[in-house]
Amino acid sequence: MTSLLLRLLTASLGARNKALLPLMTQSDMPKPDASRSLTTEDIDPFFARLPAAGRLIGIDGGTTTLGLALSDVSRTIASPLETIERTKFKADAARLLALVAEHGVCGLVLGLPTNMDGSQGPRVQATKALARNLNGLTPIPILLWDERLTTAAAERMLIAADTTRKRRGEVIDKLAATLILQGALDRLRNARF
Repeated sequence: MTSLLLRLLTASLGARNKALLPLMTQSDMPKPDASRSLTTEDIDPFFARLPAAGRLIGIDGGTTTLGLALSDVSRTIASPLETIERTKFKADAARLLALVAEHGVCGLVLGLPTNMDGSQGPRVQATKALARNLNGLTPIPILLWDERLTTAAAERMLIAADTTRKRRGEVIDKLAATLILQGALDRLRNARF
C-alpha cells in the first residue's frame, strides 16, 4: 500500500516537482495506525492531537471538486490554496497528501455539509466516507467542521467584489474552504484562551 501511495504522490507532483518528495524507501514511509488516526466533530480531541505549531488544510468537498485552504504555522489566518478537480479517490488523495507533505500539515479540517435543520443528508455521508478513506492513508487528525452557508457566503463575497461569473466558478470552492478553515481556526484560538 505504501509503495502505491509513493507512486501516486510521485505521479501527482510531475517531473519538475519530484524534488519536493523526499526519497524514501518502503520501510521509511509512515504507516497509518488506526489507533492514532482520528476523525471527530469535536474540536477538543482534535486540538489535543495537534502539535504546538503546524499548518492545517481546510477542505470544501464537493461532488466535482475539492476546494483547499491552508493556514499559517501559528494557525491564525487561512488562505486559499487550490482546487482539485475530482477524478478517482486515489488520484485526489495523492494530490492532497502531496500538499500535506509539501506544506508540513499536521491536521485537516473537512467541511461537513449538514442541512439547515441539523439533519444529515447524502453529502454528509459522502464527506464522512472521504474522511474514513483518508484515515486509511494518513495518521493526521481530521476535524469535521459544520460548513452551513459557507459556499453562499463565499459567493456573496465574490459578487460584492464584482467578480465575473467565470472567475467565481474558478475560485468559489477554495474560498469556501478558506471560510471553513478560518471558522475552525477562530474556534481553536478561543479554546486556547
